[in-house]
Amino acid sequence: MRQERLEGDWKLKLKLVLTRTGGCRAPNTALHACATLEFLQCSANSGAALFKYMGPPSPPYYTPLSKPTAAAAAASTTTTHLKKPQKLYPFAIITILCSLSYLFGVWHHGGATTPSAASTLPCFSISQNTTTTTTELDFSTHHHSAADGGTTTAVKTYPPCSIKYSEYTPCEDPKRSLKFPRDRLIYRERHCPTKKKEQLKCRVPAPHGYKTPFTWPRSRDLVWYANVPHKELTVEKAVQNWIRFEGDRFRFPGGGTMFPNGADAYIDDIGKLINLRDGSIRTAIDTGCGVASWGAYLLSRNILPISFAPRDTHEAQVQFALERGVPALIGVIASKRLPYPSRSFDMAHCSRCLIPWGQYGNFARIFVIRSFVLHSYNLWRDDHEIDGAYLIEVDRVLRPGGYWILSGPPIRWRKYWKGWERSREDLNAEQTQIENVTRSLCWKKLVEKDDIAIFQKPANHLKCKKFRKIVKNPPFCSAQDSDKAWYTNLETCLTPLPEVSTNEEVAGGALEKWPKRLNAVPPRISRGTINAVTPETFQQDLQLWKRRVSYYKTVNNQLGQAGRYRNILDMNAFLGGFAANLIKDPLWVMNVVPVEAKVNTLGVIYERGLIGTYQSWCEAMSTYPRTYDLIHADSVFTLYKDRCEMEDIMLEMDRILRPEGSLIIRDDVDTLVKVKRIADGLNWDSQIVDHEDGPLEREKLLFAMHVMRFTCMFLEQEIDYLKFYSPRPSLERSTLRLGLDPSTSQKLFLKTRPSIELTSNKDSA
Repeated sequence: MRQERLEGDWKLKLKLVLTRTGGCRAPNTALHACATLEFLQCSANSGAALFKYMGPPSPPYYTPLSKPTAAAAAASTTTTHLKKPQKLYPFAIITILCSLSYLFGVWHHGGATTPSAASTLPCFSISQNTTTTTTELDFSTHHHSAADGGTTTAVKTYPPCSIKYSEYTPCEDPKRSLKFPRDRLIYRERHCPTKKKEQLKCRVPAPHGYKTPFTWPRSRDLVWYANVPHKELTVEKAVQNWIRFEGDRFRFPGGGTMFPNGADAYIDDIGKLINLRDGSIRTAIDTGCGVASWGAYLLSRNILPISFAPRDTHEAQVQFALERGVPALIGVIASKRLPYPSRSFDMAHCSRCLIPWGQYGNFARIFVIRSFVLHSYNLWRDDHEIDGAYLIEVDRVLRPGGYWILSGPPIRWRKYWKGWERSREDLNAEQTQIENVTRSLCWKKLVEKDDIAIFQKPANHLKCKKFRKIVKNPPFCSAQDSDKAWYTNLETCLTPLPEVSTNEEVAGGALEKWPKRLNAVPPRISRGTINAVTPETFQQDLQLWKRRVSYYKTVNNQLGQAGRYRNILDMNAFLGGFAANLIKDPLWVMNVVPVEAKVNTLGVIYERGLIGTYQSWCEAMSTYPRTYDLIHADSVFTLYKDRCEMEDIMLEMDRILRPEGSLIIRDDVDTLVKVKRIADGLNWDSQIVDHEDGPLEREKLLFAMHVMRFTCMFLEQEIDYLKFYSPRPSLERSTLRLGLDPSTSQKLFLKTRPSIELTSNKDSA
């Protein structure tokens, strides 16, 4: 105990010396004090080891149980005196060795010379005015070829864009769209920048006052006004119960044009006509979705929707959907196919979506025999033209046996024709035209009740082929890839279903009901229609991603926290294994299959009951800024090597990622080093970590976070905002918004704009 007290006193005194002299980075005195502390620690450890090796001191010759004789006492004393010299030898040897170690350490650190502050290392951290540094894995090369010039390039930084780009969608830019034809809404389609000078090389900023969105399920009903500062819909759709403005937020009552009592009650009405609860309907598409209330309330029934609408006069409707945590994309049915494979959705929906379903096409006039019945298909005799290009596209993406639900004009026109401000003849002609197209597609009208009409696609085309012998239009499409849907023109021909042998057989293979569908081998794989993907490959992929996602959660523990992430993007999904292992969490994943991928697997993803889209990452995604809470990118940069610029892909990732959002990027180590350099320029907090199988794997992982840094660049945006909305910027108001203390805020304001006069709230008022 006495030895421990002495050791503690020495340590305390040495720490005081180090504190007063500036730690081990101070001159000679601190260095020697540091070395002395190391020596003392070495001596203490050696003494403890010696104590353990030789055992405790010899017990006294007297014990309470017996009293020794004088002869025994003398013998014991003689033995003790004989053992003392033997105990001193090991202790002396260890002391000498520690002394030599100490001297060698002093010599190694420069001997008696005074070390510089930069060349010394602290022996322990001092809490006063110190910063903690974390050692990260350094995978970068430290040699350069002649082509590199032998120099290390500086990190390129990316400044924030002007605040006017806070809602910038590169491929749906309203100004650029005006250059294209308005016929069939072609100008609302994707039109991406084609020239380098049109591409932004800056970070798209968040709007003024941006807040972290509400967590699900509160986000279904509430959105911060600052995140989507548009009140147009609150006025335009006030009667229809779409959206309300309440103080600093929007509230979504769940209403719609055709369901004023709420989307929940409307879906219940649909559920009385078709079964929405048995798992046979899992994926759905909502055309012309508005603020996506229909999709928002479908999620509680284990049905996963994709909602889409153009960026049009209903400003920010898709942006509202995404802020609510509902899967959505900017899109329109015009001259191109929808970016989904054939046979994707169990259900399609249109509630007053204003799409001219019976129009557009180039079919010849057909002659039909009225009242003739062939295999339950009613044919009629008349001279008329069959168009319906948009319904033909719905037929392509609808699964065999799938449903198309239509509400709104012209359904139930006899009741609503006055309110719709259209003539009865016009509405009757429109409904007749739609039903003619559905018959030509071999669909069956299941029911029309109140405001809802439901049609069903056949399970196969056996009867439809017999029907085509009499009615040849629309014809079956010739041999083509029906899954190809990236900038692919719409066709006015019927996409043929896979061959079957009986009328009861489902074309392409029957699917399991949800949730068994998720891990069952998809029919596209079991039938061998996907190149190089077998049932064994699928099972291996299941196990692979189970292990990978488990590892992700150990590195980023927020991934395992329910509610931390809601909207997730997988930039290279393959078979959807990443999304499948997150299915129990309250989130959804947009699975992207790049059009440059060797194998088109998006149809497999849909057969598993997941959702996704096609995308080329050389272009911007059809979504608003700040869409996703987490982005996962597996080998994306290797795939796009020599195809497009790495910084352009990362700037797009920065655009669609929310502030405080996360990224997981896995790729070859050499590629990740380049990614890390750009990530530093984007002000991401990032770190490269080892592969889940250990450090010997070349593939590494980069975990990053999109951090909103309140530096001078954000204060510039704040000043721009205040100059626009107020004649004189307010220091106190901006301090409150940015979360800075007044002194720091004033210094940064003066550093950013020295010429701007700083005023108080009273002055600015």
